[in-house]
Amino acid sequence: MSDAPLIAILDDEPEIRRILAGALEHAGFRTASFARATEFEAALRRITPDACLIDLGLPDRDGLALVHRLATESGAAIIIISGRAQVQDRVTGLELGADDYIIKPFETAEVVARIRARLRKPATPADRQGNRIRFAGWTADFDSYMLIGPDGAQAPISHAEAELLRIFVDSPRRLITRNQMLEALGGSAGESFDRAMDVRISRLRGKLGEDPKNPRLIKTIYGAGYIFLAEVE
Repeated sequence: MSDAPLIAILDDEPEIRRILAGALEHAGFRTASFARATEFEAALRRITPDACLIDLGLPDRDGLALVHRLATESGAAIIIISGRAQVQDRVTGLELGADDYIIKPFETAEVVARIRARLRKPATPADRQGNRIRFAGWTADFDSYMLIGPDGAQAPISHAEAELLRIFVDSPRRLITRNQMLEALGGSAGESFDRAMDVRISRLRGKLGEDPKNPRLIKTIYGAGYIFLAEVE
């Protein structure tokens, strides 16, 4: 179990923490549970979760702000578990960097399945080349979740941005449809996925120094999908 993925559970309801921890440990994961954001943030100095389950209704911190911080500073997959069922809540959570959004009440089997989908690392051409991929003067380090520019400057990328970039570098100069992205990222079809995908692509373009009006690397093919135009080494 020592090398099993570690899942952090942040929820102020003890019964939910107990249910989630039990289901995840039965499925072979390790867990660490927290009732307050301050406890969770302090623990991040000594643990490195592979995925985080975050409730938005925290007693001591805005859950969405925490999601955004994790997305920009951590390589962990982020899954929101919340009773907020409005479409705008889901869209906002995904736009701020969450990888998935589960509405309470939930089925534990679904939570386990979604975590497995987020942590799944299929064998791909990029995997065979290693986790440092070079293209157009850039280097993407998928182990440290870092982009290294042609001038050597480094910029962190979130787990969600890394997943998206991985899709592009694995299929350079080929059309990638929204449906293919949906399948690869394990999302749910609908407005929230489309909005979240648009935000991820916009952020990734920004970190790659792209001109938003005339991007060189990630081209939008309207009505079809996207093409990654760089040569991948």
